[in-house]
This record gives sequence, C-alpha cells and structure tokens, in this order.
Amino acid sequence: MKLHTNYWIKVRLLVVSLAFIVLLTSCEKKYTDLTIQEELISNIQKLNQKVVDFENVAEKSNDEKKIQHAFNQARLEYKKIEWAVEYFAPDPARFINGPALDELEVAENTFFPPNGFQVIEELIYPNCSIENKEELIRKIKILNGNLKQIEQHFSAISISNSHIMDASKMEVNRILALGITGFDSPIAFQSVPEAAVSLTSLKTLISKMSFDNPQSIKCEEEITNLIDNAEKFCLKNTDFKTFDRVYFIKNFLNPISKNLVIFQKINKIEKSNRNSVVNPEATSIFDKKAFNVNAFIPSEEYQFSTEKADLGKQLFYDNSLSNSNTRSCSSCHNPEKAFTDGLKTNQSLSGSLLSRNTPTLTYASLQNAQFWDMRQLDLEKQSLDVIQNKDEMHGSISKAIVVLNTDKKYQQLFKKAFPKSKKIEEWQVQNALASYIRSLNAFDSKFDNFMRGDSNDFTVEEKLGFNLFAGKAKCATCHFIPLFNGTVPPNFQKTEQEVIGTPDDKKRKKISPDLGRYIQYQMPQLKNAFKTPSLRNVAVTAPYMHNGVFTTLEEVVDFYNKGGGVGLSLNVENQTLPSDKLELSPKEMKALAAFMKTLTDREYKLK
Repeated sequence: MKLHTNYWIKVRLLVVSLAFIVLLTSCEKKYTDLTIQEELISNIQKLNQKVVDFENVAEKSNDEKKIQHAFNQARLEYKKIEWAVEYFAPDPARFINGPALDELEVAENTFFPPNGFQVIEELIYPNCSIENKEELIRKIKILNGNLKQIEQHFSAISISNSHIMDASKMEVNRILALGITGFDSPIAFQSVPEAAVSLTSLKTLISKMSFDNPQSIKCEEEITNLIDNAEKFCLKNTDFKTFDRVYFIKNFLNPISKNLVIFQKINKIEKSNRNSVVNPEATSIFDKKAFNVNAFIPSEEYQFSTEKADLGKQLFYDNSLSNSNTRSCSSCHNPEKAFTDGLKTNQSLSGSLLSRNTPTLTYASLQNAQFWDMRQLDLEKQSLDVIQNKDEMHGSISKAIVVLNTDKKYQQLFKKAFPKSKKIEEWQVQNALASYIRSLNAFDSKFDNFMRGDSNDFTVEEKLGFNLFAGKAKCATCHFIPLFNGTVPPNFQKTEQEVIGTPDDKKRKKISPDLGRYIQYQMPQLKNAFKTPSLRNVAVTAPYMHNGVFTTLEEVVDFYNKGGGVGLSLNVENQTLPSDKLELSPKEMKALAAFMKTLTDREYKLK
C-alpha cells in the first residue's frame, strides 16, 4: 500500500513538473513570437520611454554630453521602427525625423514649422546652450506627442508580407540615399551607427515571416549574414567623414537588396503597388530599369510607349512648332551636348539674351517639377509652356496641327502612337514630345556600370570622389543618389528646391537678382530658390547654375566649399545650403570633380 502511494505521489509530481515546463514554454513562446505588429508597437513604446528619459535629462541636467547621449539613444531606438514609420505614416514621419526646414504648401501660401529629431539636433549640436533649454524641452514634448499618434496608427493598420517586403526594400534605399549620406544626421554625424540599427531591424522582419522551404531558409540565412557583416562594418568604421560608402553599398546594401527580391520570388509574396516609381523587381536602385517614367505622368492616357517617343523625336526637330518656322526644341536642346546648348543663356527670338541657362533634358522625366523655378509639374505642361513662350518659340500647337495633318508621314506616326484616336489633338503633341524626353534616361555611365557590377573600371580618385560626394562634401543631401537630382528618395514623390546664394557674376560681389520660385509663390522662404537639377551628364552640360555663372565643375566645387552665397559674404537670409565651409583639400576637390565626370552617359562621353 505504501509503495502504491509513493508511486502516485511520483506520478503527480511528474505531471506538475510537466505542466510547469509547458507553462514556461508557452510563456516564452508568447514572448519571443510576437507578431511583427505587436513587436512594432512594443518598440514604439520603448521609443516613447527613451524620449521621456531624454526630456528628463534635458530638464534636470546642463551636462552637454549627457543631453547628447540621451538624444542619440532615443534616435537609435527610432531607427528600429523607421522602416514602418516612413512606410505606413509618411506624412507625420516628416515631423519626426524630417529636415529642419519649413514644410511649404505653396498652393495655399502657407507653411508648417519643422519638428522632430533633426530640429532637436540643431539645438544641442555641436554645442548645447542653456539659453535653448526651454525651446529644447518644448520640441521634445512635441516629438513625444507625434510618436503617440503613430502608436495609435500602428494599432489600427494591417501589415501583410507584401507590405513588409516593400517596406524592407525601401528602407535599404533610404539607408543608401538618406542614411549614410548624413541627410538625417547633418550635425551630429551619427549616420553610420544609425544605419547599422536600421539594417538590423530588417533582419528581424525577414526572420518573423518564417517560410519553411529550403530555398527560403537559405536565402534568409544569406540576408542575415549580409546584415550581420554590414553591422560589424558600421560599428568598426563609425567615422562619418572616412566611411567607405563605395565598399558598403557594393558589398552589403546592393546584395541585401538583391536577396530581398529573391526572397520575395521564392515565397511568392505579392508585390505591393504602394511605391510606383521603383520597379519592385529591380535587384538594386542602380538597375538600368529601376525607375518607372510612368510614375511621373499626369494621368493614365499619357503612358509612355516607343511609338509615342518616335513621334516625339520627329516633332522635337520640327520648326513648324514655332511661330517663325525657324526654331525647334533642338535649337536650344542640342543632343550632342546632352540636350543643352553650351551657352551661359540662349538668345530669345528677338535677339536679346534669355534670363536662364538651358538645362539638360536627360533624366528630366524623373522629377516632379520642370523649369528652374518649378512652375510646371510635368513634361506635357513643360512643352506647352516653351512652345507658347513669346521669347522662346512663340508658337501654337493648334496651328501646327493644321500643318501636321497635311503630312502623310506624320499621319502614320500619330496613328501608331495613338491608335484609338481619329484625329490629331493638342494633348497628343504634348504627350509625344514628353515621351521622347522620357526616353533619354540611359543609366549607362561609368558610375552606373560600376555600381551594378558590370565593370570594375573605377579609379581610386573616383572612389574617393564618390565617398566625399555622399559624405564630407554633403552633395548627396540635395542631389540624391542615384538620380543625383532633388527628387527625394525612397518614395520619389517630391522634388526639392534650394536657396544656395548663387552670385550674379564671377566677381561674386552680389547675389543673382533672379528671385526664382518666389516669382510664382511669394513666400519669403522661396526668394532666390531654384530646383535642384540632376548632375547626370554634368561634365558635358556646362556652364552651371540657373544663370550659367560658373563655367567649370571646379568653380562649382569651390563655391560650395566656401559655403555658398553666405560663405562669400553675400546677404542671403534664407539660404538653405549650410553656410559652414566644407574644408575640402585641393586633392579632395579634384576627386569630387573626377567623380562627377563618371556620371556621363556613354553617348555623351567626352572624346
């Protein structure tokens, strides 16, 4: 009887032990297997706490190092969720980690003052002043309020595998174009360690999708290894100015991007259409077919086709579009000069000089605004503006159509380009010309071939030049990689203007009198503001700036090295270009110019 009792006691102890183990295991599983959404909400709560801690330090301490450390800890926590904030809440994201510049709503003639990490960074770096304490605490409170709104938003949304893949690829592009370039850490220079944290967050996302097939597991391991090695590289090379961006992009970011696409295909994850600009199948942002020109058209009927481009090419060289029948589009946009004219400013029809330099048409289709003053939003309106301009062509599309209708060759070309149309219409002429311009994006420069791995032909000086461009020289914070214009990655939904204080002439004694975008929208922030142009083919499109004031790349680099107009002691109250000297050595300035020369497409390469 005693033996029997002992037996059941042991059995009960075993059952209790097993139950306890199961309980522990289930608790552990519940903790470690949080869904992506649950972990995202947990991370934003941790971020909120870091911001509260930062606020407490700012209130109680005057120790500059402690305040800066608390700030850095908070922003590193933000980098863990940056992929989601930027993807699911892009508008409020602007006031969490956007640039410290007014957000302009030009159509309403209003603006919103900036808020967020970058604004706070300016208050505490390079030095933290006690006089700024009240404003600092106010900005921290605003940041915390914005983050709480984001938390509520994340609780309500649905997150699919499609969203995760799309957001992950966009985050890699964001790290490349805005992270390691210093765009969102312009004074503290914490971009490199922050990039490591952003990448690590992607590793967690991929692991949580948990596909069991061998191909997927192998690809996940490849992505994990790449991110682990990228993180080690960042933490070993934290200095912003000496960080080797060429090596980092070629050996880590591009392969990660490629493997994300492979992972998506292996697991048959549906493609998201949230970002229409970048081809979801592009293995990297440097792919020849990475960009979709149809993302920049006014509406669906303006879709690009080779037939439209062929028609547009004929119209581009046709003098009948001008009132005098003596000038075509090619009169000012010479294809042998990468569709510029090589002049400081061209002549008007009356023989006087035009006020602005002729910009290249190459890559003009990959931006959200046309002309130096950004007065037109798309290429269709741009062509009409030029044709009707009394100083440029002074023509009429409706009158030109009368001539086109009598030409059998044109009749055939229009029929091929617009098969559903029974007659030639004005919008078709505009669309054809725009389509030809949309065909001028070759992406076959020395730089492109090197970044895609099609060629190893890149000199030590050119590599140094790129690292400077995307680092110490801060060029890439306005001329965004890989388009090298002002169209902001990774969404490419907005094209920016800048106030750099361009001088009136080479004497550099006064600013150019051209008020730029202010002429259309009379907001003080827009005085002397001009669109940030593409630097692609820049070596063959001199002279430079809206007024053609500089004739060589070396002069341009020297201007920026001095700090723009303010650096030249010009009165530019609203300059958006940082006015501090870049302190580039002669060797670095030479390397910077050498790199920019690698952006020349094969067709325009200097003999």
